[in-house]
Amino acid sequence: MNKFGVVVFPGSNCDQDMIYVLETIMQQKVVKLWHKDHDLQGCDFIVLPGGFSYGDYLRSGAIARFSPIMKEVVDFANKGGYVMGVCNGFQILAEAGLVPGALLHNKNRKFICNNVYLRSQTRDSLITSQIDPSQVLKIPIAHGEGNYFTDADTLKMLNDNDQVLFRYCDAEGNVTSEANPNGSMENIAGVCNKGRNVFGMMPHPERAADAELSNTDGMILFESILSTVSL
Repeated sequence: MNKFGVVVFPGSNCDQDMIYVLETIMQQKVVKLWHKDHDLQGCDFIVLPGGFSYGDYLRSGAIARFSPIMKEVVDFANKGGYVMGVCNGFQILAEAGLVPGALLHNKNRKFICNNVYLRSQTRDSLITSQIDPSQVLKIPIAHGEGNYFTDADTLKMLNDNDQVLFRYCDAEGNVTSEANPNGSMENIAGVCNKGRNVFGMMPHPERAADAELSNTDGMILFESILSTVSL
């Protein structure tokens, strides 16, 4: 059994959703890691959940990036440890420099809470290894700052190194501007770092991983994590 640590910041509101999926559905050991902690408690995999850490003051994730626990998370990631950030967690990863790019305000300047469609762009990552690139996933989003942006050189690097994890698409799998909910460059919905051990994505797979919700498309990400590597 693997041991997952879910970091809880003031304003996190998807932490319990993530814990429920990992603990109850995936049958893994899970511990909560408070933002003031300095100990990752021997966890094999760290998750930064969604929410509104520190009220999203300044920029989303900008204050959480300086929480005491983040020093441990950064050290863990730099040593090759697995870290995943979802929504606000992705924003925190970007602010901490653990994944390339930044998350800007949505192009329409509105908070968007809706189901979107995704396609995996690579099988060469822990969280996408079990996903057929032709498969279309319906996963919810809920964010006001999910517009992925980076400079041209970094964008080229992401594509050259196969670091783009997901792109927004339509129900048929077409990656089009119309299917882009927030204005993200090249419809990017998730990326990983160069070392391929840190993963960030805006959509919420934990909100699509229970049959009671009539959508289990997000389960395949958690199944990929557990089946790809023995942590």
